[in-house]
Amino acid sequence: MDEKSLMKENIRKQLAKLAVPIFIETLLIMMLGAVDTVMLSRHSDASVAAVGVVNQIIMFTFLVFEVISLGTSVLCSQYLGAKLEKKVVQVVGVSLLVNLIIGSAVSLLLYSMCQTILQWMGLTPELMNEGVGYMRIVGAFAFFQALSLTISAALRSADKAVYPMIVTGIVNVLNILGNYSLIFGKFGFPEMGVQGAAISTAFSRGVAMIILLVILMKVHIRRFPISYFRPFPFIELRNLLKVGLPSAGEMISYSSSQIVITYFINKLGTEALAIRTYCVNIIMFAYLFCTSIAQGGAIYIGHLIGMKKPYGAFLLGKYVVKRAILITVSISAIFAILGHSIMGWLTTNPEIIRLGATILLVDVILEIGRPINIFATNALRAAGDVNFPFYVGVIVMWSVAVGCGYLLGIHWGLGIIGMWCAFTLDENIRGAIFMRRWYSMKWVKKGFVSL
Repeated sequence: MDEKSLMKENIRKQLAKLAVPIFIETLLIMMLGAVDTVMLSRHSDASVAAVGVVNQIIMFTFLVFEVISLGTSVLCSQYLGAKLEKKVVQVVGVSLLVNLIIGSAVSLLLYSMCQTILQWMGLTPELMNEGVGYMRIVGAFAFFQALSLTISAALRSADKAVYPMIVTGIVNVLNILGNYSLIFGKFGFPEMGVQGAAISTAFSRGVAMIILLVILMKVHIRRFPISYFRPFPFIELRNLLKVGLPSAGEMISYSSSQIVITYFINKLGTEALAIRTYCVNIIMFAYLFCTSIAQGGAIYIGHLIGMKKPYGAFLLGKYVVKRAILITVSISAIFAILGHSIMGWLTTNPEIIRLGATILLVDVILEIGRPINIFATNALRAAGDVNFPFYVGVIVMWSVAVGCGYLLGIHWGLGIIGMWCAFTLDENIRGAIFMRRWYSMKWVKKGFVSL
């Protein structure tokens, strides 16, 4: 085997080492949401709709925490590649402190203003009680997720992705047991419905945070010397914000556009909300592989940038995106073929089954563009090219996904199917723009370690 082949083989092995545990962890995270949806579907479609709206808000606030955790991942990856160990400790320490402060503020906001926020979202009166009950409990403990995201980012960047995977597995077991016990009133617990699901989710996230913190101190950063933070490393805080603000800005733009879209879907009625919630939980499994290989690839790209090997990063990116598209489209096609059966397992409402199965057909085309976008935003961010994905995301998402979604779905009366067509157009336009950016290699000079 020649030197070039050996290098490719080594890259693939390193990528697998990162991507496989991220794949399993992401699968378990998706199952966490899917388990809530499936169990609540046995309670009522209205419960699914209410929790679907609340989770949009919760996930949006979690993106605030991503400002710091995304910066942590990028900086640690590049610093570890360049063997700058002290800077790694400083970045992780600053990240934990900042996200603890931000997480506590967000938790207080979600708890105290839950009803007002849901009214802004246009949640109907018949869903309000369940929505408020779920949001008040889950929102009050949002700071658990703030710290967990930071710790997981630090561990993954150090090639220790297996630990967040194991913790997520533990959380899944706890959440399933908690849901079964508290939603349906088993093992002597009261039947609490939606509030039971909320208690189970919050408790599971708290356990995850504690375990991750113990792991971080045992296997990665055993101590945070005071001398590393005197004087306070404001330069690392600035770098975290330099990476995190535009990176999280792109994600916040996406999530906020989804909240606006959810508001539009609210206008179509409870059935449409339930359809969206069911379909989103099914479709997530189609791009699961794409998410994991993109995150693993991004970490390794950050290492290659830190080692001053930009062309290796470019080749790795090509390898990742080709496989991400192939596998994601193939899985979405299987879901489309089995659409009626899958929807029929989740609900007995014939209209929800019919429209849900149609959406799964449309989504096959959408999944051509989505893997490119997931890869490109992760890879460009890892290389330090953090502003470009933000600008593209804001412009295209809001003009196409939101603007065309409103026109097709509401104004021209095509309903949720018309809106999904707009989402398909949005993903594929952004995908074409991002592929051009990657092949231009304009991202090469954007890193935090001088090339």
